[in-house]
Amino acid sequence: MTSPDKPIHLLLVDDLEENLLALEALLKRDGVACLKARSGDEALELLLVHDVALALVDVQMPGMDGFQLAEFMRGNANARHVPIIFVTAGSADQQRRFRGYEAGAVDFIQKPVETDILKSKANVFIELYRQRQEILSHRDELKAYAAALSAADRRKNDFIAMLGHELRNPVMAFRAGLQLLERQKDPEKSALIHARMEVQAHHLSRLIEDLLDVARIDQGKISLQRERVTVQSIIDSAVDTSRPKIDAGRHDLTVEVPGAPIWLDGDFTRLSQVVSNLLTNAAKYTPSEGRIQVSANRVEDRVRIDVADNGVGVPQEMQVRVFDLFTQSKGPDDRSREGLGIGLALVRQLVEMHEGAVELESAGAGAGSRFTVWFPVVG
Repeated sequence: MTSPDKPIHLLLVDDLEENLLALEALLKRDGVACLKARSGDEALELLLVHDVALALVDVQMPGMDGFQLAEFMRGNANARHVPIIFVTAGSADQQRRFRGYEAGAVDFIQKPVETDILKSKANVFIELYRQRQEILSHRDELKAYAAALSAADRRKNDFIAMLGHELRNPVMAFRAGLQLLERQKDPEKSALIHARMEVQAHHLSRLIEDLLDVARIDQGKISLQRERVTVQSIIDSAVDTSRPKIDAGRHDLTVEVPGAPIWLDGDFTRLSQVVSNLLTNAAKYTPSEGRIQVSANRVEDRVRIDVADNGVGVPQEMQVRVFDLFTQSKGPDDRSREGLGIGLALVRQLVEMHEGAVELESAGAGAGSRFTVWFPVVG
């Protein structure tokens, strides 16, 4: 669509300055700018720079006449679409008209020009130009929409592949565990098999709950059970939930929270889920025996909760998309195959439901990450 700040250009071509000024006075108005050329060469130079809605061309000019200019325009990719109206002082006999139309003219106007006729014909082509620009704009919008749909389709296919991978592992573990239990007579070994199956059951349950949470939030079906809770209790709960993942990576976890309680008005389970997802994400993208730190501090009327790690970091091009659904950063050892790319999307949604904000800071690949969550405090 034509920008209201960008005028529509008309090209006026005549070797006499007074004729150009007269045409400009008739046609110039708000939103319309007249480009004036005293020769065919000047006109072609202007057409290289400007998109033109209509060209009004004098037929009889020294050097390159109007017909020759029209032929050059039809051979130029930038100008071949420009409609041409020839302005002639001579008689427009049938032969001259035929040559003009053959060169690409859409009309002839006799000098002296009738003002109303000129304005009416110019308005037609100005409106056609506006409509063409709107069509081009819609075409670009449709292309962008199609590209977005294509990207969404790729993410959907990637998600289905990840979902199949993530569901297959615990299911296969269950089947293998059941087969082993059928043949196992040793109580201690049976207990060990049961424990491994319990870990897989917890993993499967977490996947399903994350999927259901995404659907509930999108459908507006999650209602927060708000109460007065302390930041310290939220972090304690999140650490307990994330401990198996942290311990599996043999990570060093540091927790730093103030001694005095910091109170929030929120859903304890959902707030704990926010911090737990960040801790799990840190454990997932930090190589074995890495360092993870969770800390909380009050800053005026808000609390700041940081979850930092010395892991693989987030590449610059991924940082704007890391909170999008089904988006995962690629780690050097392909840790992106673990999980569905849901955790951080849930974090952002749940944080925003609590009138908070979440931020990411990372210097790039290999430089670790710091996720910061802000919540309003009460009391």
